[in-house]
Amino acid sequence: MALGDAPPLVFVHGFTGDHTDWQLQVDHFEGEQEVVACDLRGHGGTPGRPAECTIEHYGGDVAALLANLELSKAILVGHSMGCRVVLEAARLDPDRIGGIVLVDGSRMSGGVALESAGYVAFADGLFGQMFVRSSPQSEAIIARAKRMPANTAVAAFRSLLRWDAEKLEAALAAVRAPLMVIQSTWINPERKRASLKAGQTSPWLELLRQRVPGARIEVVPGVGHFTQLEAADTVNRLIDALVALIVRLHLLGFFWGDCSLSNTLFRYDAGTLEAYLVDAETSEQHPQLSDGQRH
Repeated sequence: MALGDAPPLVFVHGFTGDHTDWQLQVDHFEGEQEVVACDLRGHGGTPGRPAECTIEHYGGDVAALLANLELSKAILVGHSMGCRVVLEAARLDPDRIGGIVLVDGSRMSGGVALESAGYVAFADGLFGQMFVRSSPQSEAIIARAKRMPANTAVAAFRSLLRWDAEKLEAALAAVRAPLMVIQSTWINPERKRASLKAGQTSPWLELLRQRVPGARIEVVPGVGHFTQLEAADTVNRLIDALVALIVRLHLLGFFWGDCSLSNTLFRYDAGTLEAYLVDAETSEQHPQLSDGQRH
């Protein structure tokens, strides 16, 4: 069966980041399919007033971007804060979404004392724990975070905390597309970010298993928070596998009623990460899948 054209990929960066955080993914995928990496309001080259720097605005902007570019069944890939943004965009316009990838997301609790006057010290501490080891790249990311206008950064971070408390679980419940989770760190009981070990879980991963039982969760051990930079080959291979096995088959009307991303198999074959169906003998081919069959 011919797979047809690959769906577009839309990459969304995290707090204080910009589109360059996805450069290793853009370089990998742009020859194969349409690739978009955006700058959210108040980040990178996109202007934005502090009042506009909210997860709700960001999600609306990404949904509008899909509509303006006439992208259909796009795979949204978010990192960190960008995980919230792609979930919000998928909630707003589910019909344009073919798949969702969350790269090192989390659920942040409240109680963070953050004021504009103390933002630089806050950013230094927050981003300093995101890397396993110091490097020119990590130092540049920390410096970029500290340069962000304090009023804008504080508004975005407060919105993130509020959205996690009030809207995260509803957004997860609204997921109607295949979901892959690529996780490399967790927030430990001391509220510090730490690398995950192989096979380790976390409250965030358990929440995902509860709210989206069909999600595929892949732990990338031994690296920091910027998984797409520190383990780019692994991230790229996992996204490749999602595109090839699940989304493109779904879009062509390939249906297997008792299988989801959570029970597909991933293995290396001649240096390439391949994904395999489980219980494929139960599959059916349809001209187009209904919402119930896709989800």
